[in-house]
Amino acid sequence: MSSSFRVPMDSSSAEIDLAVIFNAVWQQKKLIVFVAFSITLLSVAYAYWVTPEYQVSSVLRPAAINELDALNRSEVYRLPPNEALTRVGAALESYDTRLGFFRENRNLFSKFEQPGRTLEQSFEEFNRNSISVVLPDPKKSDLLSTYIRLEMTYPKGINGVAILNGFVKYAIDAERAQVAADMNVIIKNRLMELKGKLDAARANYENDKEAKIATLLEADNLKQAQLQDELKALRLQLRTLRVDRIAQLDEAIVIAKSLGIKKPTTPSALSESDHSGSSSVMRTEINNQQIPLYFMGVETLEAERTALKQRKSDDFTEGRIAQIARELQLLKENRQIEMLNRRENEDLFLSGIEPLRAEMARLNSLNNIDLSALKLVAIDQEALEPLYPIKPQKRLIVLAGLFIGICLGVALALLISIIRPARKSIKLAEQCQIGLQ
Repeated sequence: MSSSFRVPMDSSSAEIDLAVIFNAVWQQKKLIVFVAFSITLLSVAYAYWVTPEYQVSSVLRPAAINELDALNRSEVYRLPPNEALTRVGAALESYDTRLGFFRENRNLFSKFEQPGRTLEQSFEEFNRNSISVVLPDPKKSDLLSTYIRLEMTYPKGINGVAILNGFVKYAIDAERAQVAADMNVIIKNRLMELKGKLDAARANYENDKEAKIATLLEADNLKQAQLQDELKALRLQLRTLRVDRIAQLDEAIVIAKSLGIKKPTTPSALSESDHSGSSSVMRTEINNQQIPLYFMGVETLEAERTALKQRKSDDFTEGRIAQIARELQLLKENRQIEMLNRRENEDLFLSGIEPLRAEMARLNSLNNIDLSALKLVAIDQEALEPLYPIKPQKRLIVLAGLFIGICLGVALALLISIIRPARKSIKLAEQCQIGLQ
């Protein structure tokens, strides 16, 4: 069963009488002014009492291509401008780089150091709250969006401009020194590699040279052995021929003695020796057969036999022996081996090392490149002395204090306007109870 009974609402009691509120507030205008003035005065005191904080910034952009041309043209170390900017940005965010700058410039950070704190603890307070790196939006790819902004917030009394500019310069110098060190290491490693290849070429040359000398010596020794064998065989042959000749002479001498031939003669002369005749007759003998040896006569044969027996060497009887002696004499000194051993600069005879030498000369010339003036990044904006602090914002603090003071004063006025009638009602009720008694 539902009921349709409803309690009627008095609209006059539900509405707030703005006139009454305004009248109550107006009656407490002095209180409102006092509270607003007091809060405003406190905000002014706070605004001028708190230590002002300033902010400076520096903007870095990629260096021009020609600034890194000498480095990139070396074909040893390649560093595009954008990559150089990224490396400098990484150095700016590096804890080691910041700590190194803090240690080397402690006079700039004297106010950050406090008794009872280590150097690292003092640096941590500075590193955590002071310097920040702002990077561009990665979604943008235009040239204007390629930059690195370094911002520093610091309290009054700190030389923030010197710190930020000095830190940027320190980071760039540190990265430049790192680039130079990397390049020196790369050049050194490549030179060691080329030196290894050159040493290998020299070792190969030495092996080839020793093999060639060994081949020449082996050929000379073989030739000498063959000539010695030929010489020995010729001498044996000549000795045998001499012995055979002596045996022939002995036999011919026996025959000549038996025939009574003392002087050299011919068969026809021997046959006519028994017949007398005119001595003026001249005979000519034509014979195509070899005359026996005993017709030389005993005297001639004995003289030849004596000479053969007294002979100490048969070498002069064979022309080939003189040729062998000449060849053996030439084989005692191999001039080609002598010239190979007398080479002073053997690198001149190495094959295929001209590119290695050229590359080594080029790498050695790179050591003369001055990287101290290498411009890794362009400082688009250096830190400048700020005109006014970013904290505290005095005008905003004073206005906020004034607004809070007015609101608080109005709230107090409303509270008083509510409390006072209640107190009066309580006093009247108490007086009525006293009168009834």
